Amino acid sequence: MPVTDVDLYAQLQTGDREALGQLYDRYGGLVYSLSLKVLKNPQEAEDLTQEIFLILWRKQNYDPSRGKLSTFLMMLTRSRGIDRLRSRGRRRKFLGHWGATLSDETMTTPTPFDEISLSERRDTVREALERLPEKYRSILELAYYQGMSQSAISDHLQMPLGTVKTRSRKGLLELRKHLQPWMGGSHE
Repeated sequence: MPVTDVDLYAQLQTGDREALGQLYDRYGGLVYSLSLKVLKNPQEAEDLTQEIFLILWRKQNYDPSRGKLSTFLMMLTRSRGIDRLRSRGRRRKFLGHWGATLSDETMTTPTPFDEISLSERRDTVREALERLPEKYRSILELAYYQGMSQSAISDHLQMPLGTVKTRSRKGLLELRKHLQPWMGGSHE
């Protein structure tokens, strides 16, 4: 008789790594397919697939009484995928504002002046980040340099999501104050 998802999940809760492997074998392809459909990037889809199964392993927040494991995994994948898309959009907007090259499609051969200008802008942003209090700086660095969503930052720092959102917003406002002289006025 085949082992059910509920049985495997119960084994997972006892720390059984083999149960995680079996669940990955059952649903890894499904999670990856949805990740790829949402993110449209194979590497990011692989990363998200790993993240989903790590969440299942570490948090163990699936409740069998609320539905099938496959449904839970799909909802979690969709939610985390959307978080990554939002994070990607914020990062592009942030970097785009400072003239950073975002992808191979948009790359042109930069002139020496462009390279110096971009380098100066990066240094300016880095210096402004260093002046922020650690509680803001760490969150912004994870978001913009590591590409983590606010949910992922919350998990990584073991901090409530609301705190991450508040500190992110306050940090961006502080950063904006530090960068105002280089922005040439107010930009949204």
